Amino acid sequence: MADRKMIFFHKPQINISCPSTGRMWLITGCAFLCVLQSSLRDGGRSLAIAITAFISALLLEFLLTRKTAANNGGNVFAKIMDGSAAATAMILSIMLPNQMHPVYAALGTAFAIIVVKYSFGGLGSNWLNPALGGWLFIRFSWTAAYEKALDNSSGSITEMLVTSVISPVDNSITEFLNSYIFSIAGVQMPSGYINLLFNDSAGIITDRGLLALLLGTIIITAVGINRGWIPLVFLTVYGFLIRLAGDAGSFWDGDILYGIFSGGTIAAAFILAAEPSSSAKLNIGIIFSVILSAVLAWFFRYKCMEYSGCFIALALVNCLTPIIRHIEEKIFFSRKKIYKNSAKYYQDKNNKIAQEKT
Repeated sequence: MADRKMIFFHKPQINISCPSTGRMWLITGCAFLCVLQSSLRDGGRSLAIAITAFISALLLEFLLTRKTAANNGGNVFAKIMDGSAAATAMILSIMLPNQMHPVYAALGTAFAIIVVKYSFGGLGSNWLNPALGGWLFIRFSWTAAYEKALDNSSGSITEMLVTSVISPVDNSITEFLNSYIFSIAGVQMPSGYINLLFNDSAGIITDRGLLALLLGTIIITAVGINRGWIPLVFLTVYGFLIRLAGDAGSFWDGDILYGIFSGGTIAAAFILAAEPSSSAKLNIGIIFSVILSAVLAWFFRYKCMEYSGCFIALALVNCLTPIIRHIEEKIFFSRKKIYKNSAKYYQDKNNKIAQEKT
């Protein structure tokens, strides 16, 4: 019986082919492409927000890790170069309206790094995504400033079509898709949706830099820094609910394409929902979390009229992560189960049978 006390409790782990440092910098680059596209049409305001957040994150990372690294004989610059602070800053930036003052980006970054990341023990120990925490801090601490920055944003594809001029590029691409692709299924796509990829109205940066963000998500999915089925599940459930009872006011008439191409949905699905450090560990727990996130995202956006409902939904599900992980450990990774699946268990069992025979 004494030997049984030597069996250690093993927690579930996530195995992703790309190292953490490479994953962080690739996500940073993906988000930065989105910022660049947005900044081309707003006089550099988006870039100012991103640069402010980026500098604030690196400075805070340096100050918070300097003493610890010195005491442990480590290199403080190695901590900065792991990319976690840079990724947090850039993800937070694309979640903000491009009309927000850069000071808010600095304040949100400070909250994300100091409170969300380091108060829980640093990289990998936080149950809430730091960028989501920083966004929540800005969204609900300066509600008036946040909503004012979105005053001129388009609330629906119908409103966008009324207030905007359909570009020749939009008309040409739409005509091509209708003639050679959608005609096969007997459907036609109205003009205006291609303009969403080049949105120049006031809004959150992830929507304004959508084309660059989509290209970035293709790269990070192809490289394997996230699990591609996670955004697929999220978008499938979210799109189904929009179609079932979205913003059209009638059954099975919701606008799926606009719902996915706005409100930060792409960033939520490919970057935030697929983040392994703030999610469940086992596939069954991940699927539950992703489906719940999609349902809540639809509820907050279309029933509570919160344009960035995806971000709030993912933050709430992050709050459930410790509970989900605890359940996973109890059911699938308990000490009793590990012992029963070990060689020691079968050795003890054979010894017991031999003793009974003698």
